[in-house]
Amino acid sequence: MKGSSLDSEVDVITEQFAVAKVGRRQRERVPESMVEIVESWAEAMSKARPERQLYAVKVIGPSRSSEGLCLYYIVEWFNKLV
Repeated sequence: MKGSSLDSEVDVITEQFAVAKVGRRQRERVPESMVEIVESWAEAMSKARPERQLYAVKVIGPSRSSEGLCLYYIVEWFNKLV
């Protein structure tokens, strides 16, 4: 997480399951507005829609960037099983 720090307004930063709207899978960070935190891996997988650029991921964050944006960092991508 070069060039950023964890958000001091948040008490605990943990890895969480999420669904992220991402244009390309090479992205390492995603704006908070493009991330939906979910309860479990199963829920993330059920909401994933790769054809709509919605991917099941594990994220850490939020982190405030130097530009003042809240970002989540993707630490793991999950493939949708068909």
